[in-house]
Amino acid sequence: MTPVVETSRLLLRGRTTADFQAYAAMWAAPEVARYTTVTPLSEEDAWIKFARMEGLWALTGYGFWLVVEKATGAVIGEIGCADFRREIVPSLHGMPEFGWVLAPAAQGRGYAKEAVSAALAWGEKKFPRTTFCCIIDPQNAASIAVAAAHGFKRVALTPYKGKDIAIFHRPPAGF
Repeated sequence: MTPVVETSRLLLRGRTTADFQAYAAMWAAPEVARYTTVTPLSEEDAWIKFARMEGLWALTGYGFWLVVEKATGAVIGEIGCADFRREIVPSLHGMPEFGWVLAPAAQGRGYAKEAVSAALAWGEKKFPRTTFCCIIDPQNAASIAVAAAHGFKRVALTPYKGKDIAIFHRPPAGF
């Protein structure tokens, strides 16, 4: 069962099939794909991603939430942490990997920082004294700024799936 995390403006929650059209539209947006999947996702590929993200909770006890704007009820993104078992050097093994994405209309409104703060607070309780990581396209200045604001520091630039990707680590709180 996916836990619910609430902020003043956002609700982080699990998925329902009613959420899929908004999710698929987000992943079909070139602005979203530019730094993530490179090309927009088809409805079929978005469905596979949608189901996989919800399945992470059942299999591992953690995963990605949908981000819902409380004022409108609109699905505006997703955020969370997972073990994607990436074949990447340096290895991310043993570090929950955080990630976040927002629909174009929700970008630039402070939602990413708000959602990352809430997700990290949840993660610190779930994984005390654990280093977290994330990977970000080195051209994605907005996500790099969000990561830096939450204590993530760039530790490597490495090839991954045909392009260079920056790896960030965030030491445990208090260290």
